[in-house]
Amino acid sequence: MVKLHNLDIRTVTLAISLRDCVHPDIDVLCENIKRKIRKYAKNLVEYANDLENDYSIPIINKRISVTPVSMIGEACENPDYVRIAKTLDDVAKEVGVNFIGGFSALVEKGCTRGDELLMESIPEALACTERLCSSINLASSKAGINMDAVLKMAEIIKKSAEITKDNDSIGAAKLVCFCNSVGDNPFMAGAYCGVGEGECTLNVGVSGPGVVRAAIESLSKDADLSEVANKIKQTAFKITSTGELVGRKLAQRLGVPFGVVDLSLAPTPAVGDSVAGIFQAMGLEHAGAHGTTAALAMLNDAVKKGGVMASSHVGGLSGAFIPVSEDAGMIEAASKGYLKFDKLEAMTCVCSVGIDMVAIAGDTPVSTIAGIIADEMAIGMINKKTTAVRLIPAIGKNVGDTVYFGGLLGEAPIMPVNTISSSGFVGRGGRIPAPIHSLNN
Repeated sequence: MVKLHNLDIRTVTLAISLRDCVHPDIDVLCENIKRKIRKYAKNLVEYANDLENDYSIPIINKRISVTPVSMIGEACENPDYVRIAKTLDDVAKEVGVNFIGGFSALVEKGCTRGDELLMESIPEALACTERLCSSINLASSKAGINMDAVLKMAEIIKKSAEITKDNDSIGAAKLVCFCNSVGDNPFMAGAYCGVGEGECTLNVGVSGPGVVRAAIESLSKDADLSEVANKIKQTAFKITSTGELVGRKLAQRLGVPFGVVDLSLAPTPAVGDSVAGIFQAMGLEHAGAHGTTAALAMLNDAVKKGGVMASSHVGGLSGAFIPVSEDAGMIEAASKGYLKFDKLEAMTCVCSVGIDMVAIAGDTPVSTIAGIIADEMAIGMINKKTTAVRLIPAIGKNVGDTVYFGGLLGEAPIMPVNTISSSGFVGRGGRIPAPIHSLNN
C-alpha cells in the first residue's frame, strides 16, 4: 500500500494553545509565542521522522496550529498582526515544520477590533512569510452568514493575489474562508487550535486515495455499488488504524495527549494519488461526468463508516477533499473542460470541504468572488456541514492559462466563472439569517 498506492500519513499537526501568551506589550507577546511553541514543538519533526523509519510509513507534513491569532493580538496596546505573523513564521522555520496555521478569526456573527485588524493584515502577512496559513470563519449553521465579512474577505483575497502576483498569486493559496470551521482540523490552510481544545494536542490527518482506488479495482467489473461501498469501508478501516497507531505513538513520545484522526482522503498531484481516480475506478469516464456527485457522496459516507470503526476519536473534516490544483485527476478534468465550475459547486454539497484551490482569472470582480464565497457558505449553513472556499484570482492570467505552485499545492488551470454581476446582492451587506434548524436547543 505504501510503495505502490501512495499510502501515507498526510500530516501530524500539533495544536498549541496561545491563550496564556496574551500581553499588552507586543514585544512580550511575541516572546511568549516563541517560548510556548518551542516548548511543545522542538522535537516534533525529529520524533516524526523517527516514527517514519520505525514503521516505514511516510509522514508527509509536520505542522503546527495555534489559537486564532485575532484573539491573541487584540489585547495589545498597539496590535501589530504582521509582526505576529512574522514571529509565527520564524518559529515555524526554527522547529522545522512545513506549515503553521491559526492566523485566523471567527467572524460569523460579527467582528471585534482584533478581527478587523487581523483581516486587514492578511495580504501583507502572507506575502512576507513562507509557512504561515490563514483562515476566516464567515458563517455557521447557528449564526448565519456575515455578508459584510464575505465582501471584505473577497477584497482581501484579491489583494493577497495582487501582492504575490510574481509568484502566481500564491498568497491566495494560503488563505481559506469557512462555514462551520472546526478547531481540531489538522489540514492547512484551515487548521487552528479551537478555544475548546486543550493546552497542546496532536491531531493526525490520514490519506490514501491510491489505496482506495486499488481496492475498488481489485473487485470484479460487475460488482454492484453496495459491494464497492463495502470495499471502501474496509479500506478506510485499515488506513485509519494506521493513522491512529502512528499518531498515538508520536503523542506519547512528545508527552502530549492524542487528539483526533481526520479521515479525509487528501490527494496530491502525484499520479495514482487522486480522488478523481477513484471515480474512474467506480466506472465514470472522468471526474465531472454525470454521476460524479453521487459517486462522491458514496465515497464520503463509506470512508466515514469505515473510519469510525477504527478509532474512538474521529474529528477534523473527515471526508474526501477535491482541491483542483492538488489532484492530478482533477487538474486533467478541469484542463480538458470535463469539470465545470457549477459541477464542482454541486460536488461540494456532499464532500468535506468545498471550492478548494481553484484558480480563476485575475480580473474577476471582487463582487463575483464574494458571490462564490456566499454560495459556498450557504451550502454549509443549510446542510450543517463544513464548507470552504480557497480561490486564487491569478493576476495577469486568464482562462487557458495555468498557475504553478509546486509541491503539494500543485498546479491549476484557470477555470471560467459566470460573468453575470453579483454586485447588487453582495453589496447589501448585513447578515443572512441562520435557517430555522439553528433553533434546535
